[in-house]
Amino acid sequence: MLGVYLRHRNRRKYRAMTEIKRIGVIGAGQMGRGIAQASSSAGFLTTLSDVNEATAQAGKDQIANQLERLVGKGKLGQAQRGEILERIIPIHALEGHADSSIVIEAATENEDLKAKIFKGLDEVLPTQVILATNTPSISVTRLAGITTRADRVIGMHFMNPVPVMKLVEIIRGIGTSEETYRITSQLAQAMGKTVVTSADYPGFVVNRILMPMLNEAAFALMEGVASAEDIDAAMKLGTNQPMGPLTLADFIGLDTCLAIMEVLYEGMGDPKYRPCPLLRRMVDSGRLGRKVGRGFHNYE
Repeated sequence: MLGVYLRHRNRRKYRAMTEIKRIGVIGAGQMGRGIAQASSSAGFLTTLSDVNEATAQAGKDQIANQLERLVGKGKLGQAQRGEILERIIPIHALEGHADSSIVIEAATENEDLKAKIFKGLDEVLPTQVILATNTPSISVTRLAGITTRADRVIGMHFMNPVPVMKLVEIIRGIGTSEETYRITSQLAQAMGKTVVTSADYPGFVVNRILMPMLNEAAFALMEGVASAEDIDAAMKLGTNQPMGPLTLADFIGLDTCLAIMEVLYEGMGDPKYRPCPLLRRMVDSGRLGRKVGRGFHNYE
């Protein structure tokens, strides 16, 4: 009986792998590049698009640099690097993802922009293509409602940096089918990730818990409780975190943190999710964190 079970299980695993032949990624920024790298490293042909093909190619070039660093550290062979890069195809038009089994949107955390992308994808891609969003907070159900394939829309939230972090949150919209959930979960596992499943509530699991902590750290700084350095040292050493909350906010991007806090505040209607005024002022001043050289800390 065990042999029969194993043969049946192996057939199901093989079927799941053959269902996904090609992956599309929209957005050649930090998250999109990471997803494309993880996808190609798992052996999938991957189309990478952005506002134009030059931007997508620049994203691939940055992936090449990242892989070269891994080669230099002895974590990747030069031949493997070449194979990974060969499977990444920069494109421009959404139509270029037509042969993909699943397209993962990793654009800026702006609901209007994501809605525009989903509407465009729905119009030009075959109906069987799964549309996934890498949003850390926006409603999957609302994005699905823009399309004619709500059963084929799902949240697939990767952690940053994608090639390193092992977690993927899978978010089921109200209309997401069991088949879409199964295929997406097995794809994440094929990419070497551990899957957790969340209902479609603002912030899902990770950011519903994480972002209020980062926001509270900003309140503590604003109210003069301690310096940014002492707040980070206290939380890093006192709670055994790899980095302090203000450093982490800088790494994520303060604009992204603010956008997520606004989604939590509007979606929950609870004042405990009110974005810290200091966080808002930082974003208004252009101090967005590590990516621009300055946030709560100075990286210049």
